[in-house]
Order: sequence, then C-alpha cells, then structure tokens
Amino acid sequence: INTNHLATYIVQYTMASKAASAAAAAASKYGALWGRGYETFTSRRILSVTGTADHATTYLQGLVTSDLAAEPRAPREEGMDNVHTLSGGAPVDDGSAAAAEIEEEVPVMFTSKMRSTCFLDHRGRILTDAILWKRTLDDANDTTKKQTTEYLIDVPGDTADLLFEHLKQHKLRRSKIKLADKSEELSVHAVYGTLNAEGAPPGYLAAMDPRHPSLGMRILSVGDEIVNTDSTNTDDENTTDDPTSPTPPRTKRHHHFETLMNTHFPSTPGTYSVLRKLSGIAEGTELTSRTALESNQEFLNAISFSKGCYLGQELTARSQFNGVVRKRIVPVMIVDTEMEIPRPWIMAGMIQELGQEGGMEKIFGEKAKELELKGYVPPPLPKMSAAGAGSVASMVMGSVNMMPSEEEGGNPQEGGSTEDGATGSNDVDATGNEEESKKLQLAKLQQSGKQLQSEIAEFAIPGAPIIDKTDGKTIGKIVSTPAPGTTVLLAQMRLDRLGLLGNTKKWSFKNKILIGENGTKEYRYLPYLPLWWPEIDGATGKEKVVEEEKEEEELDEL
Repeated sequence: INTNHLATYIVQYTMASKAASAAAAAASKYGALWGRGYETFTSRRILSVTGTADHATTYLQGLVTSDLAAEPRAPREEGMDNVHTLSGGAPVDDGSAAAAEIEEEVPVMFTSKMRSTCFLDHRGRILTDAILWKRTLDDANDTTKKQTTEYLIDVPGDTADLLFEHLKQHKLRRSKIKLADKSEELSVHAVYGTLNAEGAPPGYLAAMDPRHPSLGMRILSVGDEIVNTDSTNTDDENTTDDPTSPTPPRTKRHHHFETLMNTHFPSTPGTYSVLRKLSGIAEGTELTSRTALESNQEFLNAISFSKGCYLGQELTARSQFNGVVRKRIVPVMIVDTEMEIPRPWIMAGMIQELGQEGGMEKIFGEKAKELELKGYVPPPLPKMSAAGAGSVASMVMGSVNMMPSEEEGGNPQEGGSTEDGATGSNDVDATGNEEESKKLQLAKLQQSGKQLQSEIAEFAIPGAPIIDKTDGKTIGKIVSTPAPGTTVLLAQMRLDRLGLLGNTKKWSFKNKILIGENGTKEYRYLPYLPLWWPEIDGATGKEKVVEEEKEEEELDEL
C-alpha cells in the first residue's frame, strides 16, 4: 500500500461514510466508520481448543485475561468527534445528529460467542493478544450426550507458534481437552463500513470486532459445506507443486468468501494494517513482553479485574489497583521540522502551555466562554478516529489537497504561520499566479512526503528509542513500523512527556526528537488519542473514574 492507496481509502471513507454511515455511527455512538470493503487475512492463524461439558472453558479460564464465565462488555460508547479536527475550529454540528433522529437507529450487536483477550506468561507479561470464538459442535437439541465446546483462537501469525507451545505446556496429561492448529482448514476475514453482523450465511460465524466496531466485522469460515460445494478451478487456484492434487480447504474458503462478497463490497487488501495502526492498536509481537495496562488492553475489553486467578494475574491486578501507569502505546505521527504543524496539534499545544482557560481564549476568542458553558472541555492531545487520522496523514503527505486557509493566514488554528516559522499553504508567487503556486507547493509537499516516508521506514524500526533533543532523554520506543502510506506509527511513550501524567512536563508542538541510538536528523512527534480512549487520570495514568462511578463500584464490591 502506498500513499495513493491511502488517499483512495480516505475518498472511500468520505463518500461511503458520510452518506450511508453518518446516521448509523451517530446513533450507535461508536464514531465514524471506515469506507466499505472486505479483506481476507493470510497471515493470521486459527488454533482450536475443544472439550466436552465445560472442560475447554475451565482450561482456558486459567490462561486468559478475560472472564469466560461472564458476558463480555460491549466496547465503550463514544460520541461523534465534535471537534472539527481538520480545520481546528470549534465543535460543530455537521447535520449527522439531525440525520440520526430521522433515520432508523442501527443497533450494534455484540455476542458472547466472540471476545478479545490476552495470554500472559508467568511474569504477567503478554505473550500475545487474541480473539476467541466459541461454538458448540454437537446438536444442541440432543440431550443424550454431553455437548462439545470448541474455542477457535484467532491469533496473529507471528505469535501463533509461541501460543501453541504455551497451550501444550499447560495441558495436563489427564486433561479432557484437545488442541489443534486449524490454520489450513479454516479462514478468517474482515468486512469494513458496516455495523450489522447479523444474518451470517451458512458455514460462517460473524461478529463485530469486540475491541472496537471501527475495526470492522470479523468473519470465520468454518462450515464443511463451503469446502464441499465450492467450485474452485484447481488449475488456477491450486497452490501446491502438483497440479493434480486437490485444492487446499483454505484456498476454497478464500474463493467462496470472495465470490460471496464481490457483489456487495470492494476488495481492499491491506486495509486492516492501516486501520489498526491509525486506531492505535498493537498486536502480536508488538505486544510480546509488555504489560497489559501499558498496552491499553483494559481499554479494549481484553481484561477482567473481577475474575478468579489466572496465569500472570498478580502483576496485572497490582498495576490496576495499586500502581501508576507511566507509559502507554499511542499512535504518533512523525513529521519533518520544516513541515507545517497541523492545526489540531497547535491547538493542543496551546491548551497545554496556557492551561484550559487561557488556551480556549487564545483559540476561540470570544466564543470560549460560550463553549465552556456548553460543557466543552478540550483534550490535552487531539482525539481522532482512524479515518480522521488518515485524512490528516494524507494531507501531510500531499496525497490530497490541503485545507484552504483563506483570509485566516495569520491564525495558527486555521493553518497560517506558526510560532516556529512554518508557513501556511496560501502563499502567492511573485507573478501573482496563485493557482500555479498551489500546484508547485503541492508537488513540493508530495516530494517531501515521499522522502519523509522513506526516512521513517528506514529509521523507525521496532525497539528504536525516541530521544528528546532538549535534554537527551529517551521518552519512548518504537513499537510498530509506520502504517502503509503514512508516517503514523505506534510507540510506547512516557505519559508525562505527553502532558497526560503529573504537572511537571508539557507536550509542545515545537518539540524536536531523534530516532534511534545513532540518529542525527531532527523530527517532530505528533501524538494523538484514539477516540476509544477514556479520559486519563493525570495522577495514575489510568482511566479517570468520577465519584459517582466510584460509589457504584464500591457498592458492587459489597
């Protein structure tokens, strides 16, 4: 996927999401959706745990962070992003709320048959994240024998072998369960741009992603009828060396799913890699050896703090109830020091530097008091959906036109000159040919964007330190490579350096960093908060709990 593909995804989002999904997203309170499309995962693996009665559940209950004996919580609801992220203006009503009132509300259903979870080692460190599917293999109406329950573990391919060995290690000799790798028998897919996972065709399991609906609908192809009836052309589809050998079941499932989807959704391979990184979600080896809270797993409904004992529980529970979370994985956009800072980060910098009242007055002027009375509280860092972050990244890379500043060229929040010398995109050349000047600026921006992408791809490798040029201290470490077509990556950052923990440090949009132990070129880092994040308590680095919620929790404990 390159920058042009990212721009295509943004156009898809704008066309499909605005018209078809705005009302649904507003009604469901899960934010804006990505554009419509589907994808087949070729790198994920499916592991199986089966057992009669409750043996499989009991076995996994002692190994996973989620509570298999309780209904999973639905993802945290969130309102539409009411800050105009791209223009940096005040909260606006784009009409979607009114549309939601006249359109039929689309219910977002979540099922206990699918949940997010993590597997930990004995130290309490993450081995891998996973999605658990639960199904009954026997006839539910047959009461003459015990039912067989199967858990299908949808796991990233880079940690599948590690997890399978972990499962075998903790399977007792007399344990009444069976372990299997069904990666070559079953297939996993995703569909984007919809909130409706009901009515899956025969042979398929479907549910909204339990971490957050913006990640799409997850689909498992499990039915034997799909393999038995698929009419795949063995000459074209056979991936083995022997052309006379039968087509592998997984290939048949891929073909069947693609045939089923092509009349409804376009094929968009690579979307998930872009989407999850823009959404700030790490997985697989990106999480290995990290703690659950530093990886935001409690925000993604992957942890239960009320279940009984499980492997690695002590560190997780101690961090939640007694400790302070000092670093977390966050999405970060890396830009050149000569690039114009997008307006959302200029606003955030003002809020952190001047305080809420002073920053609001600087940004909104006379409207600040009115917004304050309406209950608007500016976040310490920009809050963005994946689609919003993708739009900003696409503009920074020059793959779509920058927002016009018009006559507000001197106002930083509207994209004019900044305090650090970067200029807006509205300059006119000496001949007065404004249109030609814009074309030249866009071409220059695209060239610098490609150069920046190349540099970040080379230097920003997992494990590389992010060093503050001001004091030479390491303030974070790279967790993932950049999202394709962007310079947005995942990094484990010190919360105090983001202005989210304590009062001694503030984040500034004029920051300068080095990447890597031997890095010499200066960059800026622009962190943002995914919309699924709750408000962070500045004293603990964990979710801020209001007094009413605390009282309810205390009553529940009693």
